[in-house]
Amino acid sequence: MNIGLGLTSSSKFSSVIATIIICALFVGVSHAASPKKSDAAATADSKKQKEFSSAKKAADTLLHAAEAFDVAALGEILGSDATDLIKSADPVADKKRATDFAAKSKEKMSLDVDPKNPKRTILAVGNDAFPLAIPIVQRRGKWMFDTKAGRDEMLMRRIGANELDAIEICRGFVEAQHEYAQEKHDDSQVNQYAQRIISTQGKHDGLAWQNADGTWGGPIGESVANAIAQGYSDKSQPYHGYYFKVLKGQGPAAPLGQMDFVVKGVMIGGFALAAAPAQYRVTGVKTFIVGPDGVVYEKDLGADTLKTFATIDRFNPDKTWKATDDEWPAQAVATE
Repeated sequence: MNIGLGLTSSSKFSSVIATIIICALFVGVSHAASPKKSDAAATADSKKQKEFSSAKKAADTLLHAAEAFDVAALGEILGSDATDLIKSADPVADKKRATDFAAKSKEKMSLDVDPKNPKRTILAVGNDAFPLAIPIVQRRGKWMFDTKAGRDEMLMRRIGANELDAIEICRGFVEAQHEYAQEKHDDSQVNQYAQRIISTQGKHDGLAWQNADGTWGGPIGESVANAIAQGYSDKSQPYHGYYFKVLKGQGPAAPLGQMDFVVKGVMIGGFALAAAPAQYRVTGVKTFIVGPDGVVYEKDLGADTLKTFATIDRFNPDKTWKATDDEWPAQAVATE
């Protein structure tokens, strides 16, 4: 089985993740509230934001800009409050979300007028008619996107999508390691787990390898393999808002206690993976760890998440870590 986004074929989260990712659209939302502005300043800002003759015109213009991922145009449409919504630390993911959103609108698009406020309209896209977080409102006879009103909702969706992705990548990593260990590789005398994500050139000592014809083989897809292998450093790029790190040992809180997974150069004792948000409370909140049994644990490491993440070198799910709740994604969607 080749794992792409870390989603197993039996995953019950896949459709939930796809819906949340596509409908989040923009990402880097600051958790802190926007600085309060005077009425005069707010009026000045609104003048910089594009206004439209109708809600339909506003929606069509947004979708056109999203399809082209025209950052400047998106900024004009959504206003000065949207800069951190349009761009994040992961430009590739930003573009994909925007273009996927536009593509979803080609399935179906509707404008739903708020029954309690005829001057407020919600853009919904896709066959499932999922609503955009930012409403379109009428002010002074013109229509515009009320970006401020949508910030908190977008933050929740974005973080939720990234965290679901991270959990699924952790589970996909476990499945990939078990699949890898079913066969002996590179004339090895024993079955073992892969110590690397991307194999050494000409070998199959990792979970992914490049074939002679340039294609990729192994239980993990090329894009995920590159992302996980990169880990976290000043120059690395997050994958779906998260950094990942392979752990080669476990601590006293893990089953069978503290041990190294690598014995005499061969990783037969187990394996583990850790994942942390690239920007705390922007691309994610929880840090995740997973071991051979596939149980993913979560913990909020706080504002210094990346500093703490850098010190994690063993899988050690003590009482401060909580197993993720498999039912959470469905509940999250139901309450949005």
